[in-house]
Amino acid sequence: MKTRLLKPALLAVSAAALALSACATATPYGPAGYGTRYGYSDQRIDADRFRVAFAGNSVTTREQVEMSLLLRAAEVTLESGHDWFATVNRATDRDVRYSPTPSPFYYDRYSPYWGPSWRYYRRGYWSPWSDPFGPDMDFREIDRYEATAEIVVGNGPKPAGDPNAFDAREVVQNVGPRVPRPM
Repeated sequence: MKTRLLKPALLAVSAAALALSACATATPYGPAGYGTRYGYSDQRIDADRFRVAFAGNSVTTREQVEMSLLLRAAEVTLESGHDWFATVNRATDRDVRYSPTPSPFYYDRYSPYWGPSWRYYRRGYWSPWSDPFGPDMDFREIDRYEATAEIVVGNGPKPAGDPNAFDAREVVQNVGPRVPRPM
């Protein structure tokens, strides 16, 4: 009898753990599209100019977002038949939000469950054990990064002395292995 109940409970616990672990992963390198706004996007502006962007979720670090942007810029360069790219405009935006979470030690005075003031509080009466200002809240800061760049592409060796110029094949070789891919 115990084993019959244990198997479904174990299955439910493992499914919940799997679902929670899937929520806490960085944005994998891939196109942003239907159903998700996270990932890369690019647009041709001119014959030798592109706009490239990469948006990460709240678990993706700034470094991962910027590396993914460079990798996508290199891939766009190679796909368009060019050898190098130079960033004309490049920016990384940080979106900060605060998520309130009630303290686990606070119990609502109207809750049917036990709380620190359940014996001393009746609806409409003040109690020295109840909080007159409401529940204690913990605020968690949630950061999301999005990097954008306008790039100019070219053929031949990259311009010497330009710190914003990159050899596309070297970027793919050096940055590609460090960018998280979808599983």
